[in-house]
Amino acid sequence: MQSSLIALNLGEIFSSLWGSMGLGQGTWQNYVMLAIACVLFFVAIRYKAEPMLLLPIAFGMFLINIPGAENVLWGVYPEGLTEAEHTFEAVIPETRGLLWYLYFGVDKVIYPPLIFLGIGAMTDFGPLIANPKSMLIGAGAQLGIFIALFGAILLGFTGAEAAAIAIIGGADGPTAIYVSKTLAEHLVPTIAIAAYSYMALIPFLQKPFMRLLTTPKERAIRMKPLRQVSKVEKIMFPIIVTLVVGILLPDAIPLLGMLMLGNLFRESGVVERLSSQAQNGLINTVTIFLGIAVGCKAKGEMFLAPQTIYILLMGVTAFICGTVGGLLVAKLMCKITKGQINPLIGSAGVSAVPMAARISEDVGRETDPSNHLLMHAMGPNVAGVIGSALAAGVLLACFG
Repeated sequence: MQSSLIALNLGEIFSSLWGSMGLGQGTWQNYVMLAIACVLFFVAIRYKAEPMLLLPIAFGMFLINIPGAENVLWGVYPEGLTEAEHTFEAVIPETRGLLWYLYFGVDKVIYPPLIFLGIGAMTDFGPLIANPKSMLIGAGAQLGIFIALFGAILLGFTGAEAAAIAIIGGADGPTAIYVSKTLAEHLVPTIAIAAYSYMALIPFLQKPFMRLLTTPKERAIRMKPLRQVSKVEKIMFPIIVTLVVGILLPDAIPLLGMLMLGNLFRESGVVERLSSQAQNGLINTVTIFLGIAVGCKAKGEMFLAPQTIYILLMGVTAFICGTVGGLLVAKLMCKITKGQINPLIGSAGVSAVPMAARISEDVGRETDPSNHLLMHAMGPNVAGVIGSALAAGVLLACFG
């Protein structure tokens, strides 16, 4: 009798253990996403391609697609809900897991402005202030956003979805997440992964077009040293920009305001501890949370859909068109100024700071190893950050 009870208890234990395992619970989409996550691990680690965000995004994707892990990591939805009703708030409170709480910062669009705060604290706006014409290049580099907007609409996406997809062309991950969460939350994982993947591929995507659209003579142009920007100018710049943009385009303020606050921390010289925290501890912590939270929404059945291919194609189109737009504006300015501006700095008009500016420097030095374009390219690069935030404000105002 006792041996039968022991056997029965052991049977219940093993049955319960087997039921809690993920074996047999996963779908083919889960395993495909696990493989994709491993590819992203390889790219981030082997090639150091935007690893600060690509690695946590890939790991979030890896975690949520482990068969049987979703209910523990994310939480349980009430029975009977359709796929469209599987919203953030719908998760049963008593079951909410770690990833649900990490995603709170994405759902309430807290993480992107905080990252902009850190970017502002790390960025020197001096090259832009010294050469205000750089704003024209930064504006030209937003061309890709609006081309992709109309392209996505032609492919059948709604206006809000098209706007969320188009912002990939700004080459600004936090802005892409901010806009897509506000306008088309169901597209956040695909758009975020596309945005950061293309940022990681900047050297491969930009260099061919930079060489194609410029001549060796133009690439060898040496630009005059930038003037020295005073401390007063650097302090007044973020205050004035915030005021003007706030009045004209309030929807851009959450991102642009935090960017300018971070820069004011940097340039004021009186809050060194706050500036240091913003550009180190804060942005690093938020980057980890943001990456994992975005990745954990890339579930197989949602991510592996036909519209994902369209989004990836429109994203790369937007990014390339943005690069071309910046190059063409810089090339025009080169003609107008009779060779005083090297067109290569135009590719830095996209928002990837400072990576895009470094690419301008690299391609320029291929023609003339002693020619240094980095500081000149930082002007359009910073303008691109501001431009992408303004473009986001326009899209939110139009489609929000």
